[in-house]
Amino acid sequence: MPEIILQHVTKRFDKFVAVQDLDLQIQDRGFITLLGPSGCGKTTTLRMIAGLETPTSGRILIDGTPVFDSEKGINLPPNKRDIGFLFQNYALWPHMTVYENIAFGLEMLKWDKARIRKRVDELLALLKIEQFEKRYPAELSGGQQQRVAIARTLAPSPKVLFMDEPLSNLDAKLRQEMRTELKRLHSDTNSTFVYVTHDQLEAMTLSTKVCLMDTGVLQQYAPPLEIYGHPANLFVAEFVGNPTMNFIPATVKSASGNCATLSLLGHDATFAAKAPLDGIKGDVVLGVRPEFLPIQPDGPLRGKTYSTLPAGMETTVKLSCGGTMLTSVVFGCVDYAVDTELPLNIVGDNIALFDQASGQSVGFGSVTF
Repeated sequence: MPEIILQHVTKRFDKFVAVQDLDLQIQDRGFITLLGPSGCGKTTTLRMIAGLETPTSGRILIDGTPVFDSEKGINLPPNKRDIGFLFQNYALWPHMTVYENIAFGLEMLKWDKARIRKRVDELLALLKIEQFEKRYPAELSGGQQQRVAIARTLAPSPKVLFMDEPLSNLDAKLRQEMRTELKRLHSDTNSTFVYVTHDQLEAMTLSTKVCLMDTGVLQQYAPPLEIYGHPANLFVAEFVGNPTMNFIPATVKSASGNCATLSLLGHDATFAAKAPLDGIKGDVVLGVRPEFLPIQPDGPLRGKTYSTLPAGMETTVKLSCGGTMLTSVVFGCVDYAVDTELPLNIVGDNIALFDQASGQSVGFGSVTF
């Protein structure tokens, strides 16, 4: 299975820059998700790697072989890149049975019938759709059609499987089931998966690494838990996580080594970072995940409830604290009346600190009042 390398890849549509100077290394057998809001460049990036879109400049290598090089004039077509592409709308032939849809590409490759039969049977079993092999797409549910499309894409054993928002047409329950199946499929096939989505839950649960983009620029490329726990900037911190991270304006009163004294929400607090806080001063933003802002009897902060949203296993509580709207996640079902004053605290050693002007992360650590 291959490694994929993008070097200084840029794509322009007239004056619009869809992808800007992208450097990316996709590890062999990784499950990489291209994540970001609409128009961020993630689908364009996928299509450039697959050969469906021509970059304006840069270099792309698959398994050590240049498939695109703007300086050398190399641009291999998709059928020469040994990849599979799973489209959002499944693209199944309506007049063909499940078996015929899966076998179609192999027939085009001139495989003999016995070899086709063996490979299709393997995929029917792998995707758990053996009982549907004689049915037509119109006789299948959305989830079943998705499995057939995946089987057809995997049939010729491509080096890389590309998926462009493949679960977006499914309802919530089916999406959850298919996430489970895709993760297991990645493990069973030992293939390299490159997956596009705007759904952060899909990215967080499926990926070995997430490539988070905004306005054509790479914001952070890291494992999901690193992106969640150590966001590189305010955009990453706000985009990843539900409920969204709390952003608390603060001012640096003094700083030395790993510690800084902050003024926030009418209190002085000490931020103890895991690494030196080089040259930190002025206005900053404290980033606190809702699970690190618990309601505690002895909490130094006070907030008035704005709304309470019970959801069974946990409850999301919105509070106003000194004019700043904050979110706390409470385990279990609770229900607070509007304008109830509640004590809050900031806990844990993974609190983020951002420079307000640049939006970049300057450190992670703990807060004490």
